[in-house]
Amino acid sequence: MKLFRFGAFEQEKPGVELPDGTQIDVSAFGEDYNEKFFGTDGVSRLATWLTEHADTSPKVETGFRFGSCIARPSKIICIGMNYAKHAYESGATELPKEPIIFFKATSALCGPNDQVIIPRNSVKTDWEVELAVIIGKKASYVEVEQALDHVAGYAVHNDYSEREFQLERGGQWVKGKSNDTFAPLGPYFVPASDVPNANNLDLWLKLNGTKIQDSNTSDMIFHVPFIVSYLSQFMTLLPGDMITTGTPAGVGLGMKPQVYLKPGDIVELGIEGLGEQKQEAVAWTAV
Repeated sequence: MKLFRFGAFEQEKPGVELPDGTQIDVSAFGEDYNEKFFGTDGVSRLATWLTEHADTSPKVETGFRFGSCIARPSKIICIGMNYAKHAYESGATELPKEPIIFFKATSALCGPNDQVIIPRNSVKTDWEVELAVIIGKKASYVEVEQALDHVAGYAVHNDYSEREFQLERGGQWVKGKSNDTFAPLGPYFVPASDVPNANNLDLWLKLNGTKIQDSNTSDMIFHVPFIVSYLSQFMTLLPGDMITTGTPAGVGLGMKPQVYLKPGDIVELGIEGLGEQKQEAVAWTAV
């Protein structure tokens, strides 16, 4: 099964896509896909609930809006320069010996097909297709061999980045990563049991119909079990927390000349088995 959330922004309801493609509203289950859900083995409990209630749950009408596939987590942790070619295209002279870690504001979270808003005064808004890892069990000082026991599942993430804010306006990357709509997530949360090897998934991104990122998660410098273990040495990972694992080569920053989003551009991306996203870039306007 695939889990998703649907409806108006910040009013989303939980849904499930069954193996036959039927999409149902599981609001009657009584829980959103949040920290409590993941921390109490919610995926398994929901699967059990569905054995009795799937047939009587209402179908979701076509044309709905996909929201972020999980509710707002306690933190979004990002791994930078985790694909060798991307590290070099970004200007690195050598590969990182340990993961580069930064945070992304949880207020950046949005649906997978929502518009991406180019921030006010931005001239360098960039794209990054990434595999997101969702934590399912509290993790602190976890060994690599046990790391995947703490993973609930996976999703597609576009780690939008404003490169001037990120790289030219002080030493903290978070400013260029946290604008509203800079973290579209989904459409689906796919349980780890349905992803045999998260480090063997094709991922890609197109800009205006042209594929410019095309890689496989096997090309990561630091793979998922190591990342989870590594992070848990420095902070407690809570259920529902999101780790986004880096992007392959093909970002605008690395192009010659550099290319950045402008209003009207269309970004499409996807990861094997996890679904696809599509965003239209629009200019920021005062509300």
